[in-house]
Amino acid sequence: MAEPGALMKRAAMASLAVSLFLVTIKVGAYFASHSVAMLASLMDSALDLFASCLNMFAIRHALTPADAEHRFGHGKAEPLAGLAQGAFISGSALFLVIQVVQRIVTPEPLDNSIPALAVMSVSILATIFLVHYQRRVVAQTGSLAVEADSAHYAGDIITNLGVILALILASWWSLADPLIALGVAGVMVWTAWGVGRRSLDQLMDHELPEEDRMRIRRIAESHTAVRNVHDLKTRTAGLSIFIQLHLALDPRMSLAEAHGVSEAVEQALRNAYPGAEVIIHQDPN
Repeated sequence: MAEPGALMKRAAMASLAVSLFLVTIKVGAYFASHSVAMLASLMDSALDLFASCLNMFAIRHALTPADAEHRFGHGKAEPLAGLAQGAFISGSALFLVIQVVQRIVTPEPLDNSIPALAVMSVSILATIFLVHYQRRVVAQTGSLAVEADSAHYAGDIITNLGVILALILASWWSLADPLIALGVAGVMVWTAWGVGRRSLDQLMDHELPEEDRMRIRRIAESHTAVRNVHDLKTRTAGLSIFIQLHLALDPRMSLAEAHGVSEAVEQALRNAYPGAEVIIHQDPN
């Protein structure tokens, strides 16, 4: 199996290639059809292209080893990129809503819908392939940047189906095109909210999920010499997990014995959370 960093870089490259391909074919489809729903899909793909470039930079920076000026590594480059994506997507959704309102006020007929339908079909197939690959990478790496990118493209599958529906219905119902474009804008806002919220959690050092905190306690307390665990603190930054806790030990235990217990607990936690940074303090109790 490839290293997590290599998998993340491959996923970023795949995303960049697919988004560039989709933007290229959708530009032609929009100018041929003049569909506002197609414009929505084009904007979404352009956002994905921007996000893919941003992710490429963020992933490369996040995988840079810790140095003298960044002792905790560069993992927060990922959530910073995710936050920027959320803001950019929200602004683009607002622009799209403005275009939708204009199209409702002044309807325009659609042209060359057949080539546009073919473009959307190709787009859906390419997106399904990419999302499947990205989710495999996320399952193996837990990368927030790749997960955010995958969320964009998963939403694209729904929006692309909506565009196809708009192109089919627009011939007899003029409002189908702008209304479905409005739905696409809604999906974009929802995606921006999800990506922004997860990114902000990492930037604000949000605790790991409660099930993980309970698991950490169980692992630490499974050592026979540990009386209890307290002052547990956890956070994530990109691929890195940080765990700090206090172990209550027998006050009659020697320093060497206490150190040995801490080493054993730390190794058990590292086995459960590979690559985690673990800091343990021993308390006589």
